[in-house]
Amino acid sequence: MNARDRDRVRDRDGEGRARSARPRDGLGRPLPYGEAGVERQPEGVVRPPAETVGEAQRLLDAGMPFHAHEVFEDAWKSGPEEAAPLWRGLAQLAVGLTHAARGNAVGGARLLRRGADALAGREDAYGIDVAGLVGWARELAGRVAAGEHIDAAGEAPVLTGRPGPA
Repeated sequence: MNARDRDRVRDRDGEGRARSARPRDGLGRPLPYGEAGVERQPEGVVRPPAETVGEAQRLLDAGMPFHAHEVFEDAWKSGPEEAAPLWRGLAQLAVGLTHAARGNAVGGARLLRRGADALAGREDAYGIDVAGLVGWARELAGRVAAGEHIDAAGEAPVLTGRPGPA
């Protein structure tokens, strides 16, 4: 087998890095090859903070917290070092919501609490209501741990304290 065929078998991206080409659903779960999935978030996108918040909110509102986590991850890896803990904590909240919506109560509650702990005591930044998110995450973690079924779109946090949809 030549290198080109091997890369197809291993699902490599254009730069040769391993990357699953399987389609994914809105919660990031792999689907069988050939099925229609949700368009993936491009990796390594450098966005201004306001654009990061807006794109992540759009994805959360659409019930796609896995994809929102990727937006936060790009911000923490490409932004200033002093902002990395904020973006990392937000990514943990999004992954916690992902796991909770997938039915993984233990992992969901754990990641929601870890994200809340990482954000607790931080100042609001970029219009993000940090204290509100900490409260949201802790309350949701309790419900997840108690076995409540979670709908990702229905439980989407409001990042900026803006009024939610009526």
